[in-house]
Amino acid sequence: MKWILRKIRIRRKRRTTITAHYVQYKEEARAVILRKVAQWNIVCRLSFNRVAIRNSKRSWGSCTSLKNLNFSYKILFLPEHLQDYIIVHELCHLQHLNHKQEFWDLVGTYIPHYQACREELKHIEKKPLGEKAVL
Repeated sequence: MKWILRKIRIRRKRRTTITAHYVQYKEEARAVILRKVAQWNIVCRLSFNRVAIRNSKRSWGSCTSLKNLNFSYKILFLPEHLQDYIIVHELCHLQHLNHKQEFWDLVGTYIPHYQACREELKHIEKKPLGEKAVL
């Protein structure tokens, strides 16, 4: 029984730390993401409804069929070229809600080196959450 209670306390402590980190950086992430969405959408010219900043565990961003864009606050800790890739990736989903070749061709028109960005993100995803300088 003690082991179970200890495990629950550890989980709560970890969740509180992650939530505090999210609260601390959410608005800074929102400012960066909104600025980049506006910059890239001048080029892409795609319409969307809203942008939300989330504390997602498995994805950097998503796009819904209602044309809502969702981004992880953790984008803030990525290098700028990867931030741009994620923003463009989700903007392109406004036109293609899949990952078929037409979608990747559209991403490639804005980010020609998108394949290298994808590989770099895969390596970063394996690292623990850190500050900007760490990533």
